[in-house]
This record gives sequence, C-alpha cells and structure tokens, in this order.
Amino acid sequence: MSRNIVAILRGITPPEALEITDALIEAGITRIEVPLNSPDALTSIAQMVDHAGDRALLGAGTVLTTRDVADVADTGAKLIVSPDTNPEVIKATKAAGLTSLPGCFTPSEAFAALRAGADGLKLFPGDLIGPKGLRAMAVVIPKGTEIWAVGGAGADNLSEWVAAGASGVGVGGALYRPGDDAATIGARARALVEAYDKAFG
Repeated sequence: MSRNIVAILRGITPPEALEITDALIEAGITRIEVPLNSPDALTSIAQMVDHAGDRALLGAGTVLTTRDVADVADTGAKLIVSPDTNPEVIKATKAAGLTSLPGCFTPSEAFAALRAGADGLKLFPGDLIGPKGLRAMAVVIPKGTEIWAVGGAGADNLSEWVAAGASGVGVGGALYRPGDDAATIGARARALVEAYDKAFG
C-alpha cells in the first residue's frame, strides 16, 4: 500500500541516509524527500535512489529554481517539492517527467500551481491555515486534486486534516530531527502509519 505520507528529512546527512530510508520504508512510508538546504543533500538523494529507488518515491524538498530541478533529476529522483508556487519550477519539473508538489497557501496560489501543471498541492504552512482553512479552500479547488497538509500535521491530528479534505500529509520534525537514530524514526513512522490507516479507514 502506497500511503500519501511524505517524510521530510531536513538536515539528514549522507552517512545516515540509507539506514533511515530503510526504517521508513519498513514502517510503510514510501515517499521521502530530502530538503536541498540539508548538508550535501544531492549526495544523500542519489544514494537513496540507488539503494531504494525501486521501493519508494524519492526526491527533494525546498526546490526553488529550475537549476535545482535539473540537479535533482540528475540523481534519478522522481519527486520535487517546493515551499512556494513557482510556475517555472513546476513546468521544469513536469518537462523532466517528475512529480510536482508545489507549496501554496491561498486559493490564488493553488490555482496558479494547477494551471502550471502541478500533480498536487502542498498546503504550507499548514498550522497557520489549519483544517478549517483547508475545508474552505477545498470547496473551490477542483475535485480530485491531491492536497497535502505540511507544517503542523502529524499522527496526533491527522484525522482532523483528512476530515477537512487533505488527501495526504508531509511530516518533518515530528518524524525526523537531526541526530535521531533509525530505531526512533521507525517507531515514529509506525505511529504515523497507524494514524493514517485509521483516518483513511
């Protein structure tokens, strides 16, 4: 089962990337991003793709430019996640054959992202708009659009986001913090998967 959960590994380093990737996949999380402002992020991503590209959708977060898109594509990764709505980044992502999840916060940004070809929307920062704000936005966003709540979403409130219309979540600090070992991350990942399965029935 491929769950709509993106693990955000901000701050991860190449020496720990593979063990943590395995822990996440074993727990049931098969979508993983390394933000480009992490130490030597492209090396981590390339290693993860070589190690687990057949078992998970791997990619980069905090992708801000078309050059970033090209660099990530060169690693073999397939997922591009951004904190903002940049039509040029979205178009470059799709031209490279990758999955595009740009960040948006308003209906205007959401529609701009969809017009540019985004595969889904990253509602960010989710804790500022909350499930109530998502519920209002979901009324006007085209049916079937994947909306991922990122920033403030986790195992303890996932059901609230799903009830408001979220089709997935991106989880960073509640799942991984620099220095955490694979066993700790695996335990958090299992709790998140359990909450996801319960929320989606």
